[in-house]
Amino acid sequence: MPRMIYDYTKSVLERVSFDPVLFCKELRKALKNLLPYELEQLKKWLVNFTNEKPELQPYINIVG
Repeated sequence: MPRMIYDYTKSVLERVSFDPVLFCKELRKALKNLLPYELEQLKKWLVNFTNEKPELQPYINIVG
């Protein structure tokens, strides 16, 4: 079940990546729903995902 939440979170973040404000809002929601090891995985995924989206890179720090 937790893996489904992680995958769902990634898909939502991909869909809202056109809007940095919305992306930040969804990322904050993810912090409440994911387990600590999933947050580490999400941070790695975010680094790769935002390589070509510099407007989203500052939000990686939210994950910690």
